[in-house]
Amino acid sequence: MEEKQSSAGLRGAKLIPNIFTLANLLLGIISLIFTMDGDFIIAAASILFAMILDAMDGRLARRLDATSPFGKELDSLADLVSFGVAPAILVYALKIKTLGVIGLVICILFALCGAVRLARFNVLNISTYFIGVPITAAGSLVALMVLVGIRLPIPIMVYPVVMIILAYLMVSNIKIPKH
Repeated sequence: MEEKQSSAGLRGAKLIPNIFTLANLLLGIISLIFTMDGDFIIAAASILFAMILDAMDGRLARRLDATSPFGKELDSLADLVSFGVAPAILVYALKIKTLGVIGLVICILFALCGAVRLARFNVLNISTYFIGVPITAAGSLVALMVLVGIRLPIPIMVYPVVMIILAYLMVSNIKIPKH
């Protein structure tokens, strides 16, 4: 009986990283909802909190010996929402909607490049460095830019330029060491 309880406890511990990943996804969805409601500070803060959870889920998975192909795919789906779609929609709604179709294309480009970045990451399985800027970093930088821009005047054209540069960097071949 004791062996069954410890094996059930071990299975439960292996769920913990996925719970953090789902919380990351939840914050991405919350960001989208608050963006639609016009509460851009909470929307941007949700993305930054998702970044913290994203950093924790991988560490927990390794520490608990709970890494799995399922967890890796779930993490990528959560990251696409929290760091690709949510920041793109946030910047579009807050700043570059006034650019019309060009603003829309830039935000779509950001999210699509994030998706390509995640797919490439999943198939390459490189453990010592990233190829391209991670979507987590790009999306978090966008959220931070939004928070700063709410408090300090940032010229409107900075937003699309930063989005285009980050989109390019996500799909670039630049090597970034993992730590």
